[in-house]
Amino acid sequence: QAQLVESGGGLVQPGGSLRLSCVASGINFGIYTLKWYRQPPGKQRGLVATITSVGTPIYADSVKGRFTISRDNAKNTVYLQMNSLKSEDTAVYYCYASRPTEAYWGQGTQVTVSS
Repeated sequence: QAQLVESGGGLVQPGGSLRLSCVASGINFGIYTLKWYRQPPGKQRGLVATITSVGTPIYADSVKGRFTISRDNAKNTVYLQMNSLKSEDTAVYYCYASRPTEAYWGQGTQVTVSS
């Protein structure tokens, strides 16, 4: 049974940092492309960052230079380091693991950026 579990969300002031983690189980983690999505209140879910199975990162323009995606295949974990957070980064953040034949979502973790 595949499962993705996010953690690390919370309340942070503008300019602050958070690191999200997503631990996977039940899948051959190393062969999956991993992504972080976010869904702000009242808006659609959108792609934030991608890391391929060979470790190539890709970012949405809105987070370039502030967010870093990384993976540790030995720990079945993908991370999202978020720096210089802004109020517009407030959202539920979801991790997503995919390969051509299947895909899985985590349950989400809330990030609130507010003073």
